[in-house]
Amino acid sequence: MIGAAALTLSLGMTSCTDYLDKAPESDISDTDAYKDFHNFQGFVEELYYCQPDPTNGYWTNSWNWGEDEIMNINVNYHMCYKVDQGDFWGWQSEFDGWQSGWMDRASNETTSANGPDRFKHSMWPLAWYGIRKANMGIENLDKITATKEEKDLIAGQLYFFRGWFHFMLMQYFGGLPYIDSVLPAGEKLTLPRLSYAECAEKAAADFRKAADLLPVDWDKTTVGRVTAGKNQLRVTKIAALGYLGKDLLWAASPLMNEESTGATTYNKDFAKRAAEAFGELLNIVDGGNTQFGLIPFDEYSENFVTMDGSGKMPGQNKDNTITEAIFRGPTYGSGWGCSAWGQVKCYGGMDINDSGVTFMPTANYVNYYGMANGLPLDDSDSQFDKTHPWKDRDPRFYHDIKYDGCQMIVKEDDGFKDWRYADMQTNGKYRDEYRGTRTGYFNYKFVSTKCNKVDDGYGWSPQIHMHIPWMRLSDVYLMYAEAAAEATGSATGSVGCKLTAVDAVNKVRERAGVAAVADKNTASLDNFMSEVRRERAVELSFEGHRFNDLRRWLLLDKYPYNIKTSQEFLRVGDMNVDDPTKNTVAEWSEKVILKRNFSKKHYWLPLKKSDTTLYPEFGQNPGW
Repeated sequence: MIGAAALTLSLGMTSCTDYLDKAPESDISDTDAYKDFHNFQGFVEELYYCQPDPTNGYWTNSWNWGEDEIMNINVNYHMCYKVDQGDFWGWQSEFDGWQSGWMDRASNETTSANGPDRFKHSMWPLAWYGIRKANMGIENLDKITATKEEKDLIAGQLYFFRGWFHFMLMQYFGGLPYIDSVLPAGEKLTLPRLSYAECAEKAAADFRKAADLLPVDWDKTTVGRVTAGKNQLRVTKIAALGYLGKDLLWAASPLMNEESTGATTYNKDFAKRAAEAFGELLNIVDGGNTQFGLIPFDEYSENFVTMDGSGKMPGQNKDNTITEAIFRGPTYGSGWGCSAWGQVKCYGGMDINDSGVTFMPTANYVNYYGMANGLPLDDSDSQFDKTHPWKDRDPRFYHDIKYDGCQMIVKEDDGFKDWRYADMQTNGKYRDEYRGTRTGYFNYKFVSTKCNKVDDGYGWSPQIHMHIPWMRLSDVYLMYAEAAAEATGSATGSVGCKLTAVDAVNKVRERAGVAAVADKNTASLDNFMSEVRRERAVELSFEGHRFNDLRRWLLLDKYPYNIKTSQEFLRVGDMNVDDPTKNTVAEWSEKVILKRNFSKKHYWLPLKKSDTTLYPEFGQNPGW
């Protein structure tokens, strides 16, 4: 956990106007804040608390806005619903009466006298605030009296967060002014919106500086040994390289390249540089001298949730010897208990949970989970059988998805005996648009079978802690595969490390027990990229990546990525609860339950009107 106390400062920001107008340095002593490592690190700590927590930022929250997830009907206040309706204004607090979103809330703070409030951390206002704070620190680096190691650690964190906050905004809104100095309060603004490529170059420079200054493991530094064992959330060289690569890969992607150059293909130069950054990272990690690695599959859930009551942050294996989470933010609010007060109750339907909200996977998204033999369902050689559709599937399917016949309640309770196993066939007991599943599936990637009001698996014994990292190592392998393949034009190409693009995908598959990418799917770049996209869909499912992936690939408004479907079928014979993969079904089909009518404007979120009217050069995104 983060060791030093962060500065206490309440914020009441609603747009970037507050960031641009406020002069927070007037509240900070020029001599005290920057005089030595202890004080300067205290100044820097607040940047960590500028990160939102999409997982626990409200009683219930949504962050999956692609074709991956759908909500129960009659719930219209979450961004998931608003995106489905094409209402992208919904990310803004002015259009969110419930204040349920994680990108913009009317009230924000980094800390308070009673500790940070999980409902008061959102991306838009705190990113601008964090950028200004990082600039203040960078401009005062010469005032610190410290060792070289201490100076490097301070500077590395400041450069990382300046790049990170800009990147987080850019990926949703496109090119923005890149603020790399402290702007005088009250000065007339004329900063133009840069192209995406120009912003990406500036962020890349900051991430590169951070990577050159930061350690791989804080525990092995002189400073970090003071708080050894409590440095897991601190930004590292690995995180800086990961975001350097991600920033460049996003700039290479068709949407961003189109915004910058007009071309709807990958930018080969950006892709090559992205692969080089990822390659540098993977050389360090695969060298075996770091705390980072892929958590064994039998502990896969530890990436997202812990249930032992210890309050341990998800992202490491059970004995803390392997860290897969490359970058993750703090948990705010009532310790690890905040997950139990809403979010973890949203995945199994109302009849076994006390929640009015259910987030469920769409049937078309579940189809991305292919077979254990590594082939997609629609491959003629996959051996997928529509009469036994849950047999021999990718092991991640069984980890993530509840399907017909799966156990939903562990305890034998007469009052819930009809709900103990999932009857998800068409018109089955669990099939209900409001109370159950609309699609024939439930998402259990982040919760256990005991997460229900009968077993009380989200209660106080044991205590559940759900927290999704911003970046995992498996994501890096897959981003490297994409970048290396596009840079070289081949699945067998490599850039910056010994792994080829297909080697990187297979590394992730091997952990899950899935067969390697078939030779026929490496023969052409198009075939391989189809598998890369499918692999990202499965490995990173429901972690908030899909919406931005579809956007940057220019697929958001294209069929079949603009529909959401349900799985329709009838079970033949009795339900096999001992092994539901053996259940036989008939009349297997899909039904479109929602079509999203998107246009070109939906590739970028609309900026706040209050910001775009500040000055002519800060213009609105096209179509909004």
